[in-house]
Amino acid sequence: MPNPTDNANDSMKERTERPMKISGAAESSKAGAGGGAGKPGTASLDPLKKAKKELMIRLPLGIAVLRDPAFNKGMAFSESERDALGIRGLIPPRVQTIEEQLIRVLGNVRRKPTDLDRYIFLAGLQDRNMTLFYRVILENIEELMPIVYTPTVGQACLEYSHILQRPHGVFITANDKGNIVGLLRSARIRDIRIIVVTDGERVLGLGDIGVHGMGIPSGKLSLYTACGGIHPFHGLPVTIDVGTENEDLLNDPLYIGLRQRRLRGEAYNELIDEFIVATQQMFPGVLIQFEDFANHNAFRLLQKYQNRICCFNDDIQGTASVTLAGIYSATHITGGKLKDQKILFLGAGEAGTGTGNLMVAAMVDEGLTEEEARERFWFVDSKGLVVKSRTDLDERKLLYAHDYEFIPDFLGCVEALKPTAIIGVSGKPHMFTQQVLEAMTRINERPIVFSLSNPTSKTECTAYDAYTWTNGRAIFASGSPFDSVTVHNQTFVPAQGNNVYIFPGMGLGVIASGAAYVTDEMFLVAARTLSRQVSYADLSQGSVYPSLPKIRDVSTAIAVEVAETAYKRGLALVPRPDDLASYIKSLMYYPEYQRFA
Repeated sequence: MPNPTDNANDSMKERTERPMKISGAAESSKAGAGGGAGKPGTASLDPLKKAKKELMIRLPLGIAVLRDPAFNKGMAFSESERDALGIRGLIPPRVQTIEEQLIRVLGNVRRKPTDLDRYIFLAGLQDRNMTLFYRVILENIEELMPIVYTPTVGQACLEYSHILQRPHGVFITANDKGNIVGLLRSARIRDIRIIVVTDGERVLGLGDIGVHGMGIPSGKLSLYTACGGIHPFHGLPVTIDVGTENEDLLNDPLYIGLRQRRLRGEAYNELIDEFIVATQQMFPGVLIQFEDFANHNAFRLLQKYQNRICCFNDDIQGTASVTLAGIYSATHITGGKLKDQKILFLGAGEAGTGTGNLMVAAMVDEGLTEEEARERFWFVDSKGLVVKSRTDLDERKLLYAHDYEFIPDFLGCVEALKPTAIIGVSGKPHMFTQQVLEAMTRINERPIVFSLSNPTSKTECTAYDAYTWTNGRAIFASGSPFDSVTVHNQTFVPAQGNNVYIFPGMGLGVIASGAAYVTDEMFLVAARTLSRQVSYADLSQGSVYPSLPKIRDVSTAIAVEVAETAYKRGLALVPRPDDLASYIKSLMYYPEYQRFA
């Protein structure tokens, strides 16, 4: 006998969703799922499938379509769409264009009193109308990048439990051992190509913030879309919550993560192993980006998995690549070559030693031996200069430990070593003091000063300090954005050494080629490609990176070179197209509305 409940459920389902033909699905000049070239989550970046002009998708109807950020267009639904979808009367009668909606969104953003309020507003927009969110970011990238990512994302992470509106991604805890495949299965309705995963132990310069670290994977994936053209349905943010040592969070009654000390040792390793195996089972070949793991895990996990799965660590490799690109650009101003530089790092963690390793490889390419190249790099950690006489150095630091006298302070190191460049990746603010920068100016005609720690509260020096204390002679880059500075009637526009110049193009190139692995050579190629995107006009105003409005062109150029490297090294699993650049451009998502009727 038929179950009347089943009939009732079928009837309700018929009223809330139905198959619908999407007209004009490939008529847009901009390719990508949601932008007109493919079904969201399936065709936009699938090298093995061609976008079809007409697609059958299961589209929600009535109030459900207005609550689905993938399909909601707000007042941009046409008259015919309002009738077909059953939403006439559920939205105001005026039909608006996306351009009119952008004006309203920007007005609301600019009226908010603080950057955190702007961040919360934009997060809400992303939850309501995905297409409009990415369109406003893409068309206003210079204004909104500091809101959706550094430095504002740092404050948002600190207050994550208090401002969270709708969770994104998958939260895996230490209690989920044995069931990670089941947790990831909930995301299988999407065509996942990239996973950004964190355990929240070393977030920006903020340290251990536990489950609050989810703000970073979510933010990075938004930038993969806005800057790299990767459809939002292809990305999955993941937090592995194994507890926290942060007393403030453990004592916060609103903290949404596990209230326990961090899982360590073999139990931690087994959980990570299970996660990696589960990702390959559920999403074979997926690119995994490790994000904000503490030093003791970051290098170890990268070394363990980088030749087994398609993965990279953005804090180590992405930072290294963008920093190397900045040094390349700086040498175009100074007139020297990379191999002629002597570089002093403040900070010997993931970012510092990872950058040193990539720069050593670059110098070897310029003709030095590895030993000669390592002699060009010096590190200062929390104890002082890294030298051979110290007995407290791990293997990463030992590679850069020179036979030299120990110097405890950074100023003393600058005066003794006479570096051409200082790079701050310490997370300790105000360490590039006036005395340090004046010493750099005595040593060099054009001192290279990269203050890369972020957020802004952690920066080693500000742009104003760098330019004024060097009399306008510094070649400066920073981890957080700063306003322009005028010294002696010359205006300098400081460049932000943001990893966003690297990882979106890296991800796009890896996915387009179907690369089996991500190699250090790819990051070296990416750095050189990024440096080539810096124009004479950029350099003349002191910028060692291209302006953010060029970011999609930059990402495309990097993606092409990364894919070329994959093909050259036999790592690509996708047949090489005749015109690689055109092919990659055709894969990129552009946020514009589809027609539903």
